[in-house]
Amino acid sequence: MEINNQLITILQEIKRQKPLVHHITNYVTVNDCANIVLALGGSPVMADDQDEVEEMVSIASALVLNIGTLNKRSMESFLIAGKKANEIGVPVILDPVGVGATNLRNEIVRRILKNVKLSVLRGNMSEIKNIYGIAASTKGVDSIDNPLDGGKEIALELAKRLQCTVVITGAVDIISDGGTVYYINNGHEMLTNITGTGCMSSSLIGLCCGTGKGSLHGAIAGMMIMGIAGEKAQSRLKEYEGLGSFKVYLMDAISKFSIEDIQERGKVNEIK
Repeated sequence: MEINNQLITILQEIKRQKPLVHHITNYVTVNDCANIVLALGGSPVMADDQDEVEEMVSIASALVLNIGTLNKRSMESFLIAGKKANEIGVPVILDPVGVGATNLRNEIVRRILKNVKLSVLRGNMSEIKNIYGIAASTKGVDSIDNPLDGGKEIALELAKRLQCTVVITGAVDIISDGGTVYYINNGHEMLTNITGTGCMSSSLIGLCCGTGKGSLHGAIAGMMIMGIAGEKAQSRLKEYEGLGSFKVYLMDAISKFSIEDIQERGKVNEIK
């Protein structure tokens, strides 16, 4: 399959290039995000001070913005780093954690969308619906009945409006660049039971986009890698083992991820 060949190339390029992924992220999952980038072969940096983010992103291969633990300092850092990344062609990945929950989160997302050109927007259905509402000028989403069909429509339309790749994570991950839509059927429900797997997915997307192989394929690669790793981690669990062991096995699976994993386990389908 042609798409699998693209994903294999990305994995090989990660090992060769060791892309530097600059995170401005939340303090709940910062360690997990750094370790997952390192485990797959990249280099993480977690600088968030306004006085250095511009310099740091200048030497980075990708920038990941995560609004999970939002504060006034990070809000300014998001914009400074994002504008610099746009200026020098560094891909920007936005993880709008909890958007819609508070006015502050909605406001920073509005400011980012207004001032920063995204490469990838990744969120769950609730988060993406909220951003769709922020970005939409005429069309709402309340009339959408089937969640999967609705996700396809939202991803397509939002990707067109924002001119970026949109990732909606769920039991089936939906990814669109505004022209095509892909469904990824990898993963396991246990991924939803530990804190940070969404944030880690965004970090993997950043790492994959940092290879320079495009935001669509970078997003597909990042999500597929996380999904397959989740499957492999769950398959190792003994009857007496639970979430703690699952998280350890997840990192093991990322650190040992191979071309064969993509070839044998990858479940990605182009819908449009």
